[in-house]
Amino acid sequence: MQRSQGWLKQVLSVGLGLWLAAGCGQAPVDTEEQASRSSPLWGSQARARLSAGGDHSLAVRPDGTVWAAGGNTYGQLGDGTTISRSVPGAVQGLSGVVAVATGYAHSVALRSDGTVWTWGYNYHGQLGDGTTTHRKVPVAVPGLSGVVAVAAGYSHSLALLTDGTVWAWGYNGAGQLGDGTTTHRKVPGVVPGLSGVVTVAAGQYHTLAVRSDGTVWAWGDNANGQLGDGTASTRKVPGVVPGLSGVAAVAAGYAYSLALRSDGTVWAWGYNNSGQLGDGTWTERRLPVAVPGLSGVVAVAAGFGHSLALFPNGTVWSWGANASGQLGDGTTGNRRVPMEVPGLSGVMALAAGQDSSQVVRADGKVWGWGANTSGQLGTGTTSHRTAPVAVPGLSEVTAVAAGYAHSLAVRSDGTVWAWGANTSGQLGDGTTGHRTGPGAVQGLTGVVAVAAGSSHSLALRSDGTVWAWGDNANAQLGDGTTLTRTAPVAVAGLSGVVAVAAGANHSLAVRSDGTVWTWGDNASGQLGNGTYSSRTTPRAVPSLSGVVAVAAGNNHSLAVRSNGSVWAWGANASGQLGDGTTTGRPVPGVVPGLSGGVAVAAGYAHSVALRSDGTVWTWGFNTSGQLGDGTTGNRPVPGAVPGLTGVAAVEAGYAYSVAVSSDSTVWGWGANASGQLGDGTTSHRTLPGAVQGLTGGGIVAAGDAHALALRSDGTVWAWGSNGKGQISDGGPTSSEYVPTLSLLY
Repeated sequence: MQRSQGWLKQVLSVGLGLWLAAGCGQAPVDTEEQASRSSPLWGSQARARLSAGGDHSLAVRPDGTVWAAGGNTYGQLGDGTTISRSVPGAVQGLSGVVAVATGYAHSVALRSDGTVWTWGYNYHGQLGDGTTTHRKVPVAVPGLSGVVAVAAGYSHSLALLTDGTVWAWGYNGAGQLGDGTTTHRKVPGVVPGLSGVVTVAAGQYHTLAVRSDGTVWAWGDNANGQLGDGTASTRKVPGVVPGLSGVAAVAAGYAYSLALRSDGTVWAWGYNNSGQLGDGTWTERRLPVAVPGLSGVVAVAAGFGHSLALFPNGTVWSWGANASGQLGDGTTGNRRVPMEVPGLSGVMALAAGQDSSQVVRADGKVWGWGANTSGQLGTGTTSHRTAPVAVPGLSEVTAVAAGYAHSLAVRSDGTVWAWGANTSGQLGDGTTGHRTGPGAVQGLTGVVAVAAGSSHSLALRSDGTVWAWGDNANAQLGDGTTLTRTAPVAVAGLSGVVAVAAGANHSLAVRSDGTVWTWGDNASGQLGNGTYSSRTTPRAVPSLSGVVAVAAGNNHSLAVRSNGSVWAWGANASGQLGDGTTTGRPVPGVVPGLSGGVAVAAGYAHSVALRSDGTVWTWGFNTSGQLGDGTTGNRPVPGAVPGLTGVAAVEAGYAYSVAVSSDSTVWGWGANASGQLGDGTTSHRTLPGAVQGLTGGGIVAAGDAHALALRSDGTVWAWGSNGKGQISDGGPTSSEYVPTLSLLY
């Protein structure tokens, strides 16, 4: 069940995971490779995990799901509706995605199996499904396999196959499909005469491709010289861009083009009315010209009329149109030469929308600026931004808690977010509907800590008051009633509280004077007041003072005093009170032989204590190995968990235990049927084992059969049971056997 430490470790910053996205939606490039090399490398493995379209944006999460924000008139967000969103939401039924691209109002996704999926506007057949029917959820593009990269123009789409051929479909009024005609195409067709292609880009009505020999090929509209062949003649089949070699990547805007050479120089041609070519003029160019002052560039992106460049040091430079602030310099004036976007560092990837810009920083956060009329920046508003702003969500998480099948998180702004089971209103959103994604708890601010019981939740505010919601059949909310609450209510008569804990159906609070207050179910004496009568409001536990931390199990309670002694009371059938007996006790008693205690945790019927020397001690129920001593026999007195030293924090689930080492690795032992040990198996473990692939762990929370870890970078990872969406990984509600990035809404 659930408990709380008597301390709160503050960590900052979270994001969409370290998803290295690149290029605009029209020009996927492999920034993931660039990041680790002194010279850029692109090719058939190109992957664009962030893309910005006309008025919507897409991002691929580490679990392969796609999240979208912005305009949705034609269903381009893929959530089954036509309602615009100013915060990201999951695209329905899509997993295993490795790249995305956005057109004006349609979306394209490439899955790891080489198939392509599309949704949104389809008037010209740009979805490639053989129809002109708009789609509000993704559909497979038939006949395409072995795809390694995708791109999307205003209303046409491209796919690059492993054999180096390019396939195109959709609008073809300017010959941008490259098939020698101007006939629109509702299904993919190969671009004839083009082979050995390693990357593609799509502009408004023109298309670019880079071949393995470093040459650039272009076709489609050329009214402004965007094909770079020295003319203004439209071309319906690919032709080489003269004078360019050693090109590694391309990007295409409204009627202009960019090329990044392997020497890090940037070349531009085409329309230049807003200075988007960056050559210091407003002059249209029909042949490529070097963008002066740029060298060592590792990625480029092109919007409708503005351009972006990424440098190895993580800075971003911008130039061109700026009416909506898309250059990020705090102004709305166009600029015809590149300048650094102020206040932005650590960038790993770029995306340029029609009049907006987005980047992914090394800390995993997405930042955006520019036009935001449809909420495409994902900032929760529709206000334009002339300087970069972080995309909010569950960012800057400072504390987490896990109940039976629900989860809680506290953000640095003091709000509480909840997800998972909600039958009793334990999510605090005013409903009893389950949530697989985080939602705000109603009306709570200034929160510094949370605790989660079986089906109820507690929050401690900075003013020392405690608030509760959810199941209240046993008076565990402490509001003087037994009425279920779907929104927070104040716990009656409590002030000066510094820590809280929640058991299955009872609650604990530590006040600043070191006293412990309890309420709720008391059938086993877990309230510690010498009786077996439940309480609907808090009462002090008599004869207990100097307490610095508490924990609550199913029906027993633990406390650590400032002198390092550990005290226990309540049920004891499995020896969970640690006094050498199996006799329950309705008043606190010291756990003999244990000193130097700094933290405690309580499971269903087992107890865990962390000593100041970094060792972990356990006692009580052990049928699943939750004591971590190599056996499955109950133990009524504390024993050290072998092999564990330097531990900084402990937690306990229903029948398993978790520890965070001082090196920030996380270890687990005990029951594992739902993968709650995070070791990739479902085998119980009687000795500690490392949670796979999780480093930088700072705070952990253990529910009935799921666990959460808050890393030092502010990201939240979860594993174990997910039947009610308590992991919140955006995918199906199936168990996760290794940590999965969570809380990225």
